[in-house]
Amino acid sequence: MLDRRLNAFRSDLADIALKGQVEAECFVTPEPAMVTLPVVALRPKPDLNVGIDTELLMGEEVQVFERKNGWAWVQAVDDGYVGYLPEETLGPVAATTHVVTVPRTFVYSGPDLRFPTRMALSMGSRLTISGEAETRGTRYLLLSDGDALVAPHLSPISDPPVPDYVTVAGLFLETPYLWGGKSGFGIDCSGLVQLAMRMAGQEAPRDSDMQASGLGVPVERAELRRGDLVFWKGHVAIMEDETTMIHANGNTMSVARETLEAAIERIGWLYGTPTSYRRPVAET
Repeated sequence: MLDRRLNAFRSDLADIALKGQVEAECFVTPEPAMVTLPVVALRPKPDLNVGIDTELLMGEEVQVFERKNGWAWVQAVDDGYVGYLPEETLGPVAATTHVVTVPRTFVYSGPDLRFPTRMALSMGSRLTISGEAETRGTRYLLLSDGDALVAPHLSPISDPPVPDYVTVAGLFLETPYLWGGKSGFGIDCSGLVQLAMRMAGQEAPRDSDMQASGLGVPVERAELRRGDLVFWKGHVAIMEDETTMIHANGNTMSVARETLEAAIERIGWLYGTPTSYRRPVAET
């Protein structure tokens, strides 16, 4: 059985790319679209009362298989995750030029920090910048409608990625834990890994079981170093060095730092000992 998280298929409708692999009454070619709100929850069913699987950020592209009753059934282009989101959160695909590089930032109604804010954006959000301005020594980047963001909070998408994803993950310390979260407003353990790695130019699957089965190469506990991952059943943590780790967790309900030994002792009574250790990028 194909993983429903990564393959768009139902008994009545399926991705044309899956024809011959699954049975469905109808196969469709998806249409491209883009997320137009700061953070949008992706759900396994078209129901606001259903818990979320993950989130999509402004500027992320999706493939749309169905629009019905105010919902869109989509697949995220970046990580292939399939789910439902409100149709009103989507718009046409546009070429983006910049990405937010700080955990959180504001969009102002003009190039002045004293102006009203329009919205807040998370790290990883993608925007189309059309100009720039300076007010009292602060440089702003402008959107086509005149709204503005503080320039140091963004980088051109064409810029080289940051070299160390662990440093990025550390920027999220004290960020609230959110099941399925993938933003600077709330994030879960595997979302932290995925977003931090993406900012460093490395792709990672969305969920911890996907990461544990296919991200990088396995290592032994005695070999752990900065950037390695520790997996428990349903959980993942990032090693900051040989003994300390960073993770979004339900114990502190935040992104926190603790020693591996303390975490093993604390988690063990409920989830057992770590199931594996992996190095996201193999040594060259």
